[in-house]
Amino acid sequence: MAKKDRFDYFDAFEHQAKLAVQEAEVLLEAIENFTTADKLQSVIDKAHEIEHQGDEINHAVSRSVANDFITPFDREDLLALAHNLDGVIDLIEDVILRFYMYDIHFMHEHAIDFAKLIKKSCQAVEEAMGDFRNFKKSKHFKKLIIKVNDCEEEGDQLYIDVIRSLHTEDRDEPMRVHVWSQIFERMERCCDACEDVSNIMEDVMLRNV
Repeated sequence: MAKKDRFDYFDAFEHQAKLAVQEAEVLLEAIENFTTADKLQSVIDKAHEIEHQGDEINHAVSRSVANDFITPFDREDLLALAHNLDGVIDLIEDVILRFYMYDIHFMHEHAIDFAKLIKKSCQAVEEAMGDFRNFKKSKHFKKLIIKVNDCEEEGDQLYIDVIRSLHTEDRDEPMRVHVWSQIFERMERCCDACEDVSNIMEDVMLRNV
């Protein structure tokens, strides 16, 4: 009887990272083509489909971790990596949903800056994940991790700048300040989530080399 093919965790993680980039591209699309909140449904549907694909991979990793006798590294790390990659996708979808739920009337000028940075962060994660299976031998993996961390630091500074801008330039519009503070806080979380993924990869590398 033929032996069952072993689940490839690295393929799964690479697929999740690719989906995160796709979700970031949908976020950019939502911002660049924004007219009114009630016309976002097609973008929301697209974002949800990507999020659903991410969920399926997360569940597949969980099932495999429970059933596999041998795994490439610690089961807790496998689950954490799958969960955090799924979290990146979820957080990006949440930003898109906030545009609709808050019924925003205009797209803030700094939203595009944050969306581009989120996409950059996801691309850095995807690049690092593409070399993750080689972390024991790769000469470039550490540099790829640093790229993700650099994006997170850039996100911290951008968040400070845009929140200050809201409270200085829009102080006479308290609802606008409140709504966009909530949205920008969630956008900043997307960059944090990407760094969380890179931190897990780095920890795995340090414990297994």
